[in-house]
Amino acid sequence: MIGYATLGTNDMARSASFYDALLAEFGAKRAMQNDRFIAWAAAPNSPMVSIIKPFDGKPATAGNGTMVALMAASKAQVDAVYKKALELGGKDEGAPGPRGDGFYAGYFRDLDGNKLNCFFLG
Repeated sequence: MIGYATLGTNDMARSASFYDALLAEFGAKRAMQNDRFIAWAAAPNSPMVSIIKPFDGKPATAGNGTMVALMAASKAQVDAVYKKALELGGKDEGAPGPRGDGFYAGYFRDLDGNKLNCFFLG
């Protein structure tokens, strides 16, 4: 049902480098891009994560209560993605660990303050 999730950025080059490295942990590569927008996908016709400079020309801000959740194939992948996010300059929002019955997740913010998590069910 989800085609893509878009996150605002104020520094396209810096954000693109962050997501190139972070989403490579999922095998994702750039699938679409122009001078204001880049989208990554792990496979054709799969959901994408994208960054964009806001259309209205105002600064991008992180949404309070907004979060993008990235599905991992294992707990080890959750740990690796979380670690990579912090290595790339992301901020901790909750170290990986169990968050209820069968739900394992780590939470972080990207370089623009957007909140993400990486999770594994099982």
